[in-house]
Amino acid sequence: MKQARKKFKLKKKSAKVIQKNIAYRILIEPIITEAATIAVELNKYVFKVATDATKTQIKVAIEELYKVKVKAVNTLNTHRKPVSYGRTPGFKAASKKAVVTLKAGDSIELFKGA
Repeated sequence: MKQARKKFKLKKKSAKVIQKNIAYRILIEPIITEAATIAVELNKYVFKVATDATKTQIKVAIEELYKVKVKAVNTLNTHRKPVSYGRTPGFKAASKKAVVTLKAGDSIELFKGA
């Protein structure tokens, strides 16, 4: 004899909410250094991203969060580096950077109120 299984209907979140949550998981933080600030003049922005993020995912995340058009995405992996914490040796974590080039006329305001 088979027992009747109850099917529960889950509330579906809207696609925009899910996509926005994913975008926040892909883009960790903007990288603000002297070189990155100079790159802003060339319409390039540098972000620290998730290590498993692809160029396509990064492009969609930037376009969704900042409402701009992305021209190109270049990525690079930074390897872990040995550091010393007093007498204890350790490593600085590996990460991934993305250099995002925007189309002419678009810009991202990283410093609001400055």
